[in-house]
Amino acid sequence: MPRYDFRCRACGATFEVSRPMAASGDPATCPQGHDDTVKLLSTVAMTGGAAAPSGGGGCCGGGCCGGS
Repeated sequence: MPRYDFRCRACGATFEVSRPMAASGDPATCPQGHDDTVKLLSTVAMTGGAAAPSGGGGCCGGGCCGGS
């Protein structure tokens, strides 16, 4: 079951919640009982599961930005 990281805006605590993907957007209550929480982006969500291709290409590495 996936784990999601949350941060409490009231006390600043960071905590994990395990829940099905279908419930990933549901609100979470912090361990101190506060309801004002926000879901954090995890490292896995930001980097993905596949390795980035190496070499040139892309806009900033392949010449589509700079003219001639």
